[in-house]
Amino acid sequence: MAANPPPDLVLTPLTGKGFPLTGWLVQYQLLLAVVDPFTNESAWVLKTAARVLETFDQADCRVGFVVAGATAAESKEFLGPYATRILVFPDPLRTIVKAFAFERLPALVHLDNAGLVVNAVEDWDPVTWQQLTDEVARSNRWTGPVLPAPGDPSPFRGTPALAYGPP
Repeated sequence: MAANPPPDLVLTPLTGKGFPLTGWLVQYQLLLAVVDPFTNESAWVLKTAARVLETFDQADCRVGFVVAGATAAESKEFLGPYATRILVFPDPLRTIVKAFAFERLPALVHLDNAGLVVNAVEDWDPVTWQQLTDEVARSNRWTGPVLPAPGDPSPFRGTPALAYGPP
């Protein structure tokens, strides 16, 4: 179960200046896919996570990837073309991952404008991801993705969120 992060948690994108979490939530809710570029599991779900985020890109919801344990260069390498199409927050020290108290990655988290976790899921389970995206769609009066879609991986348990990279 994800924890509510502190409002002063700084999220720094690949390009540009970092802001406290509250600065990212001034106008929009936040939907983040949290991946670990050093594991196969996050690579397996990358295309699906990008599709989910791109579905909500034009909604009243800010979307982005958190790339756990990765520098900006490693984030760009792992995400490939998604790094130019979707907001990316490298998390080299796993500060963001720790703030949300994630146990396993990949994860998907939805925050409201107050910075509170509306819902979060860990691992790749199309049923729980569908439930979360349905709620995001409802709260944004938007049409969410259908999960799983052809080509999506079978359900799997993620990897420990803090097992790789810096302690």
